[in-house]
Amino acid sequence: MGIRMFVGAVAVLSLVGLYTVVGSSRSVHAAESGVLVLEDFQSADQDGFPVDWQHENQRSQAKGRDAYKIQTEDGKKFLAAKDAGQRVKKRKIDWDPKVYPVLTWRWRLHKAPSNSEPVAALYASLDTDLMFIPVFTKYIWSAGKPVGTFVEGGMFSGSELVVQSGVLPVGEWVEERVNVYEDFKRIHKHEPAEKAWGISLFAGPGVEIDFGAVTVGPAK
Repeated sequence: MGIRMFVGAVAVLSLVGLYTVVGSSRSVHAAESGVLVLEDFQSADQDGFPVDWQHENQRSQAKGRDAYKIQTEDGKKFLAAKDAGQRVKKRKIDWDPKVYPVLTWRWRLHKAPSNSEPVAALYASLDTDLMFIPVFTKYIWSAGKPVGTFVEGGMFSGSELVVQSGVLPVGEWVEERVNVYEDFKRIHKHEPAEKAWGISLFAGPGVEIDFGAVTVGPAK
């Protein structure tokens, strides 16, 4: 499949529906009325790695366990990533994206090399293909691509959408809100599964970034 990139104002206008800015199952719980918490990093194992999370590449588990650690600040927990260069994932989430289409998360950048691309990413995997490979949309923090840039995925890569651009602000929490259900339908041209496959997080090589709670809620 070819790759097409849509950059700038035209891309943003064409992606109004695609990128909708709206600003294991036992771990999913209600945060407040109508909102489900997919992950709030309350549970860590003895090494500080989040419980119920897995490594994308089992051959580099040791590096991943060192790179991703749950930390606490002012009584609130978050996942700190340092020089990860790999993805971690959480599967078997009891989440119906049609009922809870709005995905919200926070991230806080501390350091990113100028050549980081992407700086970080959140993958929303709402289905699997015929070979049971996750079908996902990759929401990225890009060092150089403008917000709204869309890159269509190929056979072994998911479609990318830039939701944050540049290497600023540093040390400040930034919140993202996207309608993953509408994005999935427009990108993949079909309805997602009744239950999402899961979510994944990625931090680039040399990057230091924190991930806050990940929640889903109904469309407003």
